[in-house]
This record gives sequence, C-alpha cells and structure tokens, in this order.
Amino acid sequence: MVDPNFPAFPPDFLWGTATASYQIEGAVDEGGRGPSIWDSFSHSPGKIARGDHGDVACDHYHRYREDVELLRELGVGAYRFSVAWPRIQPDGKGPANAEGLDFYQRLVDELLRAGITPCLTLYHWDLPQALEDAGGWRVRDTAERFADYAALVHAALADRVPMWGTLNEPYCSAFIGYSEGRHAPGAREGHGALAAAHHLLVGHGLAVQAMRAQCSGPADRQRLGITLNLNHVTPATPDPADVAAAARAELLYNRVFSDPILGGRWPTGERELWSPISDFDFRRDGDLELIGQPLDFLGLNNYFPSYAKHAPTADELTEHRVATAINVVENPPAELPRTAMGWPVEPAGLGRLLRWLRDGYPGLPPIYITENGCAYPDELDADKQVEDPQRVVFLDQHLRAVHAAIADGVDVRGYFCWSLLDNFEWALGYSKRFGLVYVDYPTQLRIPKASYRWFRELIARR
Repeated sequence: MVDPNFPAFPPDFLWGTATASYQIEGAVDEGGRGPSIWDSFSHSPGKIARGDHGDVACDHYHRYREDVELLRELGVGAYRFSVAWPRIQPDGKGPANAEGLDFYQRLVDELLRAGITPCLTLYHWDLPQALEDAGGWRVRDTAERFADYAALVHAALADRVPMWGTLNEPYCSAFIGYSEGRHAPGAREGHGALAAAHHLLVGHGLAVQAMRAQCSGPADRQRLGITLNLNHVTPATPDPADVAAAARAELLYNRVFSDPILGGRWPTGERELWSPISDFDFRRDGDLELIGQPLDFLGLNNYFPSYAKHAPTADELTEHRVATAINVVENPPAELPRTAMGWPVEPAGLGRLLRWLRDGYPGLPPIYITENGCAYPDELDADKQVEDPQRVVFLDQHLRAVHAAIADGVDVRGYFCWSLLDNFEWALGYSKRFGLVYVDYPTQLRIPKASYRWFRELIARR
C-alpha cells in the first residue's frame, strides 16, 4: 500500500516504464532482422553468465499485445521502448526492411489504442554486426549511417510517436563495450574507445538534424532528446588523492557526454588524462556545434551514486592502456545497503545528481528520469506470487528524492521505472531481475509483482 503521506507530484507528471529491444524481443531470426553485436557477443563462449543469450528473451516480438495489456492495467501514461536497428536495416544501411518497421508500427498502434504514449529510443546498444565489422563506433561512417537509420524510423512513425531519444547510455556503448570489454563488441581499447564515445555523439547530432529536417512545422514537431546514464560523484575521503580521483571519475562517467551535449564545450582535463593513448584526431571542426544540437528533453538514467577512491594500477605499456584505466575504484560507505547487482542504495544520490545538472548547465532542457530501478533475488512463493518489498522501498525513496528536487526547482517532467519485465540483463544473462513483472522464462508466463501493484496504486492516486 502506498503511504497516505506520499508527496503529490504535478498533475501533468508523466509516469511510465521502460524496456530495450535486445533484452525482451527475442525472434532474432524473424522478420528479416539481421545479426547485431549482441547476437555475436552473447554467443561467444564465456561472455555471458551461464551461457545465456537473447534469442528468445521475453518473446516480446510475439507477445507484445500481452505486454501492452500489462502496461494498460498498470495505468502508465507512457512506455519507453527501443527499436532494434538490425530489424530496420539488417546490414546497417540501405532501404528500410518493411517487416521490421511493421512490427514497431503494430506496437505503436497497440499502445495508442491502450491510451499510452509511445516514447521511442533509436539505439539501445544493438548495432548491426555488419557495421561493427566495418569499424563500429570507432569510425565516423557509423555515425552517418545512424542518421540515415534515424530518418527512416522517424519518417515511418513520426505521425504517432511524440517523444524520440537518439541514444541510450552512450557511456556503456563506448566504455563498457570498447574499453572494458564486458559488453558487446567486447573490445579493450584506449584510442578506439574514445573515438567510439565521440562518434556516438556525432551520430546523435546528425540524427537530431535529420529528424528535425523531416518535421514539416510546429504542429507535428517531435520532442527530441538523448538519454545519458550519469552518476553523482563524491570523493570517498577528503584525502587530496581521492578528491583528484573523483574529478577523473566525473570526467569519465559524466562530462565526456554532458559537457558537449549540454554545455557546448569539451570537458576540462580530458587531454591531460588521455594524451598518452590518444591525440583525439577523430574530431573535426564543427563537431562541437553538431553535437550540441538544441534538445527538447534530457533523459536521465541513474541507479546509484559514485564514491571515487584513488587506486593506482600496475604499470602497463601505453599502447595497452584502456580508456577506463584512470586509477579510480568505487568505495561507497559500508553502511549503505546493496541491491542484487552489488550497487549501493542511496536515494539522496539521485537528488544530488539532479541538482548538479541544474547548477552546472544553464539552459538545461526538461529532464525525464528514463531509467531507475533495482534488481533483487525475486522468487515465486507457494501461491505463485512475488513479494518484493525491497523494490517497493527503493522506488518509494527514490521518488521522494525526485519530488524534493522538483520542489527545489529542478525541472523533472516524468519518471520511467526500469523495467516493465524481468529480462536479459546483458553480461549477467537472466540471473538478475529488475522487472515490475516476473517472467517465468521456460513458460513465458508474466506474473505482476507486489511492486507492480504498488506502482499502479501510486499512479492511480495522481
């Protein structure tokens, strides 16, 4: 039951949930879809926990009507989903695959019939494998192909989809995918990862330009934005070494993306940090203006705050140094509880992040919390129900932090819980559950959890 004293959000506040294509759709060989980097990565031995992959996932491709009904019963006003680029362009270029577009047209129409606003993300990490084979995000051509793809999807769905995000979490694509190697395509690079981060941002700018050019007038103008995963960074101790470590962490986690997009500047300190591994020759005159296209909203994903501690690593040859090797480790206070992911739970960290954005970027567009949620070891009880009180507490406390930030003048317009469904959790496979709805993977049975009922009651009280 929702606390009767839970604070009231603005009447037009947008409530929603979110998913991502590779994590739920399955049907990887249907409808003309081509292979993505996540198909290749997940079928590479040793890359994914327990050898899991997304071939079937939640079978949303076939069960989308059932999932839209869950959304309707939940009472959300919006649903954030992503389009699988390889469904639209199996090789990452050329004309649109009609079968692929048709799936998303059917999904959007189903959402509209249920009274739910579709909020579309163009890229949630499933790059066509053919583009990776040609260099991936390391090369500028991928950014240009992304703009072509964005224009194709926008032309097909702009009449029904009002809210468009270009990229989801470019930090993860660039640095976890091309530097740490924990995500697809599994590379461990220095210069290549920094080039990927830059070309993702160039692709964002080109895509915004391409979609804006297709808007015929103010009446049908789409709201265009990007979703960044940002963390508020605090030094683990007052030691000057930890203070310096926090500055490096903030640069890597946040400012590589937030400064050019929101501040119209390259981040201070980047060349000093990465000069041993990169000369930034991937940048061109005019890129900063291209990346800094005016936006209608900022999507913000946040799960936990960062506590940075200086931790020198072993010396390694410069040519082997990866971009994320910045001599920092995470060292959160021991008293903070942890989720099943091992992430610290501190709702105040989300509030600090929202104020950091407000104070650091004058002219900041309206913010939507596009992902916030938690994984816990959810299990079916004897009655085939799932009680997840820790998730209820997590959502309650984080929403209170959002409300306090709004009261403090931060322009937050909506909140999308991650996630509607338990799903394929990337390198961790199906071992972690984030959903409001429990998915029994062998049978594909959907069972709303206690947190689903709590969120439904909260929305109904608006």
